[in-house]
Amino acid sequence: MHNDLLGAPSPTLLPDDAPVRDALAAGTDPAEVAAAHPAVPAAWAALAEGALAADDSTFGSVTAYAFARTGYHRGLDLLRRAGWKGHGPVPWSHEANRGFLRALNALGLAAERIGETEEAERCATFLGDSDPEAFKALRG
Repeated sequence: MHNDLLGAPSPTLLPDDAPVRDALAAGTDPAEVAAAHPAVPAAWAALAEGALAADDSTFGSVTAYAFARTGYHRGLDLLRRAGWKGHGPVPWSHEANRGFLRALNALGLAAERIGETEEAERCATFLGDSDPEAFKALRG
């Protein structure tokens, strides 16, 4: 990938994660998928989203935070391997990016629930900077 003439970084596209997405879409337990594919953020995002939806207690929020943080960090590892330098677009339209973007969103939501206001704001900004379409799809 090359930068455009104005110096903006090219979009970062993560490697295909179709087997994980397919397993999740088929109803496989996200914990089983995460155990089988621990480096793929989509499974961790599914676990975090499930925890956020199922339990609004402090325990549920902390559990969601842990799952989301794992997916976020696994996603950062993949982004860096794909050439990302800490900024630039991570397009929602590329399905393999969605696991990272969903984990980032879940991290922000879980952080907000446990009172980590700065992290919640940082995650929301990072999500919007990565791709406004991701922010719109995940936050409305």
